Amino acid sequence: MKVEIYSDIACPWCYLGKARFERALAAFPKPVEVVYRPFQLDPSAPHEPRAHREVLAAKFGPKALAMDGHLTKLGADEGLTFDFDTVLENNSLLAHRLLRFALDEYGAETQGRLKGRIMTGHFSEGLDIGDRAQLTETAVAAGLDRAAVAAFLDSDELLDEVAADIDEARQLGITAVPTFIFEGKWAVQGGQETSYFLQALEQVAKETAAEDAPAAHPADTADADAACADGVCAVPADHPAAAAN
Repeated sequence: MKVEIYSDIACPWCYLGKARFERALAAFPKPVEVVYRPFQLDPSAPHEPRAHREVLAAKFGPKALAMDGHLTKLGADEGLTFDFDTVLENNSLLAHRLLRFALDEYGAETQGRLKGRIMTGHFSEGLDIGDRAQLTETAVAAGLDRAAVAAFLDSDELLDEVAADIDEARQLGITAVPTFIFEGKWAVQGGQETSYFLQALEQVAKETAAEDAPAAHPADTADADAACADGVCAVPADHPAAAAN
């Protein structure tokens, strides 16, 4: 079975969903290839580090702290640490390019390991996902070659490919992440509970024998303006990225 996960590094629900999905994989008896696909909630985000607390407060005002508090509690239940006081927001394109490089050069398993390290760094350790030196160190810790990574990050390699991947996500109708595409046909959206993911894996395993399986249609996002709520991070309805869909 193959599962493609569309997610953005800047999305806390993607971090939470990754942990829950991996718990489901550990309980699922069949092999599953997991590939991470890029998605940007805000492609126009500045290419410079900004304090998360300030960015979120500017968007949501007083309720920003409550949003972070809710995710912190959910993360703790999954063994994850959200340290929003140290989180730096930055444009995620460079990190997405690095993840595509890892997939092409090292395979899905290494890409998944790197994805985990980048997200842990971003949400727990103050990693600047737009900083080439910090990304290089993160990649080396995930098993990638230092010289190869440094050369890649200093180039424009895979820029067009990643842009095409992001465009493909929008062509599929994806406007919120995480979105999990099973066997290219079935979609599950949001950082669901582990039991839900396990049920989805089991159901898809049964359905894959059907030759006339329907094409994937991501679940409709309830209240896209809610941004990071109810298990997903959504592109606001009035954002240029949403209009491009």
